[in-house]
Amino acid sequence: MAKSKPRVKAPKKASAGDVVTIKTLISHKMETGLRKDKEGKIIPRKIINKFECSFNGASVFSCDILPAVSANPYLEFTMKAVESGEYNFKWTDDDGSIYEKKSKLTVA
Repeated sequence: MAKSKPRVKAPKKASAGDVVTIKTLISHKMETGLRKDKEGKIIPRKIINKFECSFNGASVFSCDILPAVSANPYLEFTMKAVESGEYNFKWTDDDGSIYEKKSKLTVA
């Protein structure tokens, strides 16, 4: 499988008190563990099972992801912009792999 690639669309600037929308997508096949290969063997489960977003070290949004989610999971959430800082986005895979992306926000 190709390397998972996280993508984030988050505003770089906001006014104090604005509610900003953050969109994330990660390229990932999301194998549920329920399908079989050509030889009839079960393909092992390999999914992104957790997503977390923190801002300046404080948790903003997190969720557990279950096998029913489609490939390339897309998540969208909002946050109130109070101060400037850095987002840290983290996706965790069944095999323990962690994919991270960072983004900065300037609040004026």
